[in-house]
Amino acid sequence: MATLLIVDDDSLIRDTLHELFSDKHECHAADRAEQALAYLDVETYDVVLTDIAMPELSGRELLKQIQVNHPATPVIVISGLSNEEAAKALLDIGAFAYFAKPFKLEDIEEAVARAIARHQELAAKDQSADEVEDLQPAETLTGRPKTN
Repeated sequence: MATLLIVDDDSLIRDTLHELFSDKHECHAADRAEQALAYLDVETYDVVLTDIAMPELSGRELLKQIQVNHPATPVIVISGLSNEEAAKALLDIGAFAYFAKPFKLEDIEEAVARAIARHQELAAKDQSADEVEDLQPAETLTGRPKTN
């Protein structure tokens, strides 16, 4: 079971996505980017789904902050604007996927499944790297501890 964070100031979209995914995943919902950042401070998420146009802090700024502070967390962007340039710009700064409203729920489900798989793959690689680091010899061949 993955943990998803859904961020949208539109309660209809937020509630629809929450209902769509809550049977298979643990879902948290936020109506503002600032609230989402507070959740991200205390919880690790496998995927974040965010709207772009929100009051105060935009979804674009949220994406940037997630890229800096949680770079392994895929972010799926949802926008009311069907603008190819904006979509490309968001993908260029690290969005995992971009969807213009209205979107097909099946497409979002597929993107979330791919994002979860990617996040789990990155987490497994990080764990393997940590395990290899733990295996580094603590002593030299003489049996004496290394001196730095």
